[in-house]
Amino acid sequence: MSNFQDIARRVITIESQALQQLADELDESFDRAVETLLNASGRVIVSGMGKSGHIARKIAATLASTGTPAHFVHPAEASHGDLGMMAQGDVVLMLSNSGETPELADMIAHTRRFGIPLIGVASRSQSTLLKQSDVALVLPAAPEACGSGFIPTTSTTMTLALGDALAVGLMEHRKFTPENFRDFHPGGKLGARLSKVRDLMHGGDALPTVPLTAPMSDTLIEISQKGFGVAGVTDTDGRLAGIITDGDLRRHMEGLLSLTAAEVMTAAPTTIAPGALAEEAVAIMNQRKITCLFVVDPDTSQPAEGLLHIHDCLRVGLG
Repeated sequence: MSNFQDIARRVITIESQALQQLADELDESFDRAVETLLNASGRVIVSGMGKSGHIARKIAATLASTGTPAHFVHPAEASHGDLGMMAQGDVVLMLSNSGETPELADMIAHTRRFGIPLIGVASRSQSTLLKQSDVALVLPAAPEACGSGFIPTTSTTMTLALGDALAVGLMEHRKFTPENFRDFHPGGKLGARLSKVRDLMHGGDALPTVPLTAPMSDTLIEISQKGFGVAGVTDTDGRLAGIITDGDLRRHMEGLLSLTAAEVMTAAPTTIAPGALAEEAVAIMNQRKITCLFVVDPDTSQPAEGLLHIHDCLRVGLG
């Protein structure tokens, strides 16, 4: 029986060596490709046929989610009307390992006719695609990992990595931030990780607070009605002076109802800024073994803005 782990190691080694070769052979053509994409006033049209088409779809999605408007156009569909999806101001990024894929011909001709910049990616510098391109990105000569040499494996891995390099180059030049990424990717685990505290917190009438002078009978009602198991204690200016938790109640069980909120509270509680990532809030809650944080802007003297509970974070997939 074949040793499948040996096969896997061979494939990964071949592809990793090809990626290193790709990195070593990058030249000024890559700079020109990034500059061409930066100068586009329209969209980046990414295209390819077969396996290259699958890679093209992924590259288009990565570009679009990192601040570069992009979409995939299928070359066969382009010949039946979708050429109308390309316009002056756009840039075309076309992928083909051989550079001779016949289905690309109409798209190539369209870019030449209307002066649409064409960036070609292929493994043969003298191929039709690269000779017609304004910017030619040549994949290094590296063996496919399949062993037989004709199944797209190494070549598609290199093309995908090259697309990622273009996308990251563009986003770093534009100073694209995690907050920008969340604007394009609000759903899923990544969106949850980039959620801000202000996006998840409870505020307004839902905020459980009492003044320093509040009797504990009123404080217990506030804790019970708001349902978070805590109450914030505010000073005369409405700023957060302390917090009352279940632990504070247990420590002052004897004569509790004769005390005020100020006498029971824990002063200077841990807080979180409204602009902080919710993931940071979860880390703080886990580290301190607490279940909620009051939200206070550290740069102002304003009252607490909200309350973030661990359940709010768990609900969006954090924790």
